[in-house]
Amino acid sequence: MANNICPQCGAPIDPGATECKFCGEKLVTQQAGQQNGVQPQVVYVQQPQPQVVIQQTAPQMVYTGINPAWPIKSKIAAGILGIFLGGIGIHKFYLGQIGKGILYLCFCWTGIPALVGFIEGIIYLCSSDENFQLKNHVRVG
Repeated sequence: MANNICPQCGAPIDPGATECKFCGEKLVTQQAGQQNGVQPQVVYVQQPQPQVVIQQTAPQMVYTGINPAWPIKSKIAAGILGIFLGGIGIHKFYLGQIGKGILYLCFCWTGIPALVGFIEGIIYLCSSDENFQLKNHVRVG
């Protein structure tokens, strides 16, 4: 007894079937000739599928992670505010980071926020536009 399997998906095929009941592959049967009293064997041949090539040119979009809904802020203004008024957190208020701005304001008497604000101002001015935007969730305008 011959094992009849679908050449496409490998599922068993009923004798005499014209298509696979699992994948829908159309089957062509060929009868092998009788030789020396041996029963004829059914051989399933896979039909060639038409090749359809669909070529689409999709617009090339580069995802940078910058949200268009973020507010537009100036990198230079943030850097200068950080250098000169960073001790009271003005640069943080400008960038929309109100909580950090209040924290700088609360500790302005220690001088630590002035040092940190100066360093952050330098970092803002030296960083690339994309890095500044992603780090501070703003768009450069």
